[in-house]
Amino acid sequence: MTKLRSRSVLQGAFILTLAGLISKVISAGYRVPLQNLTGDLGFYVYQQVYPILGIALILALYGFPAAISKIVSDIGDDSSPLSIPSFYLPVFWWVMMASGIIFVTGFFSSPWIASVMGDEKLTKPLQTAFLVFLLVPFVSVARGAFQGHNDMGPTAVSQIIEQVFRVGIIIGSAILVMRGTDVYTIGIGASLGSMAGAVAAFSVLFYWLMKKREMWTWRRWDKHVSYKRTIFLHGILICLNYMLLLSLQLVDALTMVPNLQKAGVTLEDARMWKGIFDRGQPLIQLGTVLASSLALALIPSVTRSRMTQNPDQVKKSVVSAVKMTVFLCVGATAGLIFLFPAINQSFFQDVQGTSALRILMIVILGSSLSITLSSILQGLDYMKQTAMMIAGGLIIKWAGNMLFIPFLSLHGAAISSVMAVAFVLIGNIVTLRHEVPWGNWTSLPWKGILISLVGMIFGLWLAKMLAFLIFDLNARLPLLLYTLSVSGFGALIYAVLLLRTGSFTNEELHVIPFRKVVWKLSPKGLDQ
Repeated sequence: MTKLRSRSVLQGAFILTLAGLISKVISAGYRVPLQNLTGDLGFYVYQQVYPILGIALILALYGFPAAISKIVSDIGDDSSPLSIPSFYLPVFWWVMMASGIIFVTGFFSSPWIASVMGDEKLTKPLQTAFLVFLLVPFVSVARGAFQGHNDMGPTAVSQIIEQVFRVGIIIGSAILVMRGTDVYTIGIGASLGSMAGAVAAFSVLFYWLMKKREMWTWRRWDKHVSYKRTIFLHGILICLNYMLLLSLQLVDALTMVPNLQKAGVTLEDARMWKGIFDRGQPLIQLGTVLASSLALALIPSVTRSRMTQNPDQVKKSVVSAVKMTVFLCVGATAGLIFLFPAINQSFFQDVQGTSALRILMIVILGSSLSITLSSILQGLDYMKQTAMMIAGGLIIKWAGNMLFIPFLSLHGAAISSVMAVAFVLIGNIVTLRHEVPWGNWTSLPWKGILISLVGMIFGLWLAKMLAFLIFDLNARLPLLLYTLSVSGFGALIYAVLLLRTGSFTNEELHVIPFRKVVWKLSPKGLDQ
């Protein structure tokens, strides 16, 4: 029975990971046409409100549902069916209270927030963005109820539907802006898209909930259960791990334009430069998601109880998770830095900000590893420590922006972002050594990673020389085809070299797709 429950938990985690990967690829991908349709100024407006919408999204997807699912799981141990008067209504009340506090505070502070951002025209888009928090309790409670019963399907489906509705309305708003509507409409459109997505997600969840009437009852419980601490504390702490990149964007939204103005840049140019800097965000998000998703699928097996019962197996899972993240984030970071001039022009229409954005790509390396390590530490009950690391990283980011942007412009913002994720990463590494000693990390195939990285960069350089020699790549379409082709070519070189250098263990080879081909490329095959 325990094995079946464990397998169910792992399968559920995989479903959520896959849905998260799909929705985040959608979330990252639509920003390229958004920037193309609205220009850097429209992209700037969107990115000013996006951190607020992102916080609401994370609370509704990860924070509150995880806290509620923990409550449901504990109730399930007592074999009590969920009760509308004793569970759903009080849980909804506490989540609504938390969301309502954020809404009221943010809505009435929007004029002040806009003035801090250095652009008072953002007031209405910000106020609209805070309205999204009023819909958070509806989707959170439904998702938490399903997840508490290890039924991840409704959450996964609702997550993808939510993104589709959200993206559709945002792109529609971008088309209106392109046809001459006020550019600040994109901020309002983004908020309306998030609200429409939340309504669509709740509709799906409610339909599923009505089909499973055994999950709830109108009978009032004899015992009293307290939900406040779990919802407020557990929910918020879980969110912080997912908010690292979002928090960095929030700091940039609050500080970049005013500090560029301190450097003598006009407001109009400062807004444009902020939009140029934000070109890096979808690439960072995509790189981080791809680098950490595979590892995060392994992490549900890392818990304090399992560490006590079978420490060697848990440590092996931790090392494998970190190893996979290192493989992917190192390759993604190096590839993006090398190809960024072509990526910038083919995706975003010109090469402005390339040098600063190349520095910013290093964030993929630090954030991918930080998210993986934070998830491991949270599984081992180091939730407060991981939250403190992220808070410290945000302080460094804020101070770095205030210090560096007036002198180094966009380069200063990029450097402060790298410093912030480096602080979080180092803090997590130091914390994790209490559970996984330094000696475990010497087994990572550093030599194989270095050889694979050098081989990939050399292959990319050679492909670039030949492509520009043979083809005319001045137009965007040929350049886009070149960028996509060379990216795939570089990834293939990197993967093959990792296999040829024996960087994977035999156990890891068994879970990699296309096993027969992979085993032939491995120097020791199945006997490794």
